[in-house]
Amino acid sequence: MAKYILPYKELQTKLGQEVAVSDWLEMTQERFQKFADATDDQQWIHVNPERAARESPFKSTIGHGFLSLSMLSRLLMEAVKVEGNFTLGLNYGLNKVRFTSPVPAGGKIRGHFSVQAIDEHEWGVQTTWAVTMELEGSEKPCMVAEWLVRSYF
Repeated sequence: MAKYILPYKELQTKLGQEVAVSDWLEMTQERFQKFADATDDQQWIHVNPERAARESPFKSTIGHGFLSLSMLSRLLMEAVKVEGNFTLGLNYGLNKVRFTSPVPAGGKIRGHFSVQAIDEHEWGVQTTWAVTMELEGSEKPCMVAEWLVRSYF
């Protein structure tokens, strides 16, 4: 459930502003393994804690970048609900994404969401979100993205 409810008309007044910050989400080794199983990406840096402790420069397993990316929907939905006459929302894609630092097992992430653009269409609205994903205890974000979400009437 979203912490913050924002009417669509109010969202239009927030261009260039941060409108929501999600709660912290722990990125567990179990989550890393489930993602590895779902995607067939079993690289040891993600799934072998003993080897990662010995051989990795991070001294821990780290999450898949695409796992962090896949958390955007969850983080946004728990942070803000944009109210409007919408029947469905879809990920339309990303203009940019960078995985700027690794997320170790047990690390906690949260998303900061700013409205970059809102484009109205006959079918609904496309919102461009500027997202900064923060890693607890780190000065550097773990991901930055420009994310396109479509909301259909």
